[in-house]
Amino acid sequence: MIRVVLPYHLRTLARVPGEVVLDIPSPVTVGAVLDALETRHPALRGTIRDHGTLKRRPFIRFFACREDLSLDSPETVLPDAVVSGTEPFLVVGAMAGG
Repeated sequence: MIRVVLPYHLRTLARVPGEVVLDIPSPVTVGAVLDALETRHPALRGTIRDHGTLKRRPFIRFFACREDLSLDSPETVLPDAVVSGTEPFLVVGAMAGG
């Protein structure tokens, strides 16, 4: 089971109170997690990734085991700690400015 932590505004949009738990067959990739998340919570389609290109939205970041996976390929396999459910897959809303 994959644990996914969403930022507050996306949890509100998806109407989930906390972590989302997904059952994803191997290999567990960033793209597979996002596909499963958008399938289970259709309100999230287009909020994390662009509808047409499926590219990550500019102010959304992905983290697993303290590593930034935002610029990695969607085919990047997630670490074993995330696949086993020990560590969550984090979707983080980034901020810009200074």
